[in-house]
Amino acid sequence: MPFKSKAQRRKFAELLVKGEISEETFEEWNRETGSAKLPERVQASKRAGKAKASSKKKPKEKRASKRARRTTK
Repeated sequence: MPFKSKAQRRKFAELLVKGEISEETFEEWNRETGSAKLPERVQASKRAGKAKASSKKKPKEKRASKRARRTTK
């Protein structure tokens, strides 16, 4: 998977120095990225971090089936 930003590339380089990822992994990502011009940071999507505003709906009451209604009369 290619890098998405310069910040991500720096983070992976830091992990490589710490020994948390292998050199092969870093080189694979670097190769796949190629000479693409990367942004400094990737903008978070609009929905990231937002709580979903949902209305609380009452659960629907289940109606008795025809057979049950006939026997209860």
